[in-house]
Amino acid sequence: MLTRMDSKDKEQLANFVASRHQEISSDVLFKVSKILEDVRKQKDQACKAYTKQFDGIEMDTFKVSAEEVKEAIQSCDPEFIQALKKAKENIEFFHRAQLQQGYCLQKEDGVYLGQRVLPLQSIGIYVPGGRAQYPSSVLMNTIPAKIAGVRKIVMVTPPNPQGKIHPNIAAAAQIAGVDEIYKIGGAQAIAALAYGTRQIPRVDKIVGPGNIFVAAAKKLVFGTVDIDMIAGPSEILVIADEEANPSFVAADLLSQAEHDPMASAILVTTSESMLESVNEELAIQSVRLPKQEIVKASLRDYGKSVLCDSLEECVELSNAIAPEHLELMVKDPEKLLEKVTNAGSVFMGYYTCESIGDYFGGTNHVLPTSGTARFSSALGVDAFIKKSSFLHYSKKALCHFADQIEVMARQEDLEAHARAVSVRKEECR
Repeated sequence: MLTRMDSKDKEQLANFVASRHQEISSDVLFKVSKILEDVRKQKDQACKAYTKQFDGIEMDTFKVSAEEVKEAIQSCDPEFIQALKKAKENIEFFHRAQLQQGYCLQKEDGVYLGQRVLPLQSIGIYVPGGRAQYPSSVLMNTIPAKIAGVRKIVMVTPPNPQGKIHPNIAAAAQIAGVDEIYKIGGAQAIAALAYGTRQIPRVDKIVGPGNIFVAAAKKLVFGTVDIDMIAGPSEILVIADEEANPSFVAADLLSQAEHDPMASAILVTTSESMLESVNEELAIQSVRLPKQEIVKASLRDYGKSVLCDSLEECVELSNAIAPEHLELMVKDPEKLLEKVTNAGSVFMGYYTCESIGDYFGGTNHVLPTSGTARFSSALGVDAFIKKSSFLHYSKKALCHFADQIEVMARQEDLEAHARAVSVRKEECR
């Protein structure tokens, strides 16, 4: 059952969604900072000790061999392998269009300036282990980096009780083009990627989801390396008109509710009967799900429904919330899309469920949460590049503008800056 809210409470609803962002406690930060410092100083020795402590596994070598990858993949479902390959094609198709080009601008007197677009040299991808395994995240994090031109892509993932990696993760890594895989998880894996050890290489950026300890580690190493984001609980907002199928709407709300007890599912509609029908469908469908306890907690605490006077009002409410996933289950989604300003990713029409984007459609599923779609974007090729500017002034150009540059430098009381120009003016006479 979704809790009914008034459409006029836009700010209240937006704050409600944003407030689910899980604050990292000082206790967790303290514990993680100790792990980071140990790995920074003791390198592989600390990694081995923490792997034994947290995973119950004694590891001598963290790197996964080509033979182990091959053996793991042989146990995968062939249909799953084919689905991964097709998903890869779709993800590549979408992300290739994001590639940027540098430029060079010519001016008079031998002045030229421009910008270079350069790939990061190396990245690390964290892939959770344990009961949850997300091969789709391997594709979503790896493929944009490959397209950007990243030279080395390293993946870390916790070992299972037998000291192996999950076959589906191995398959996704090989298909996506991961260069190296290491069996290590938790904060110690983030530390190894940030600082480097004898076995595990240091990287320039770390991406990928993890538990609260992984999130804390990413937060603390930011600045030593770049990170993608500190993601909050998942969320979906569905805008449905009177022609939408309540069964579809309920199924899509449940697809996010099963992620986490803190996941948020919100229905915004212009139809009173839609609200009632969707609640009925939620009751019917939720009892069939393996994770029904998680679903019930999510819907009870973070499931909301709102009745609006118009679709335009629905979009206004959605823009205030800035949802991670936005579904436009309306007759003319293209027209409504023009009014959407804040959303991580938008799924258009009655048949484009968010699950398509999670796995197969090609758009990236690593998205801003907790209202951060107001100012941040989905993971993409841009996340794996950097931009460097260049500038050239000829002697003639320097002589022409030297006085103006000197004036500006001295206005900021930076005499050495001014004199760097002055010494060159000697040749202008």
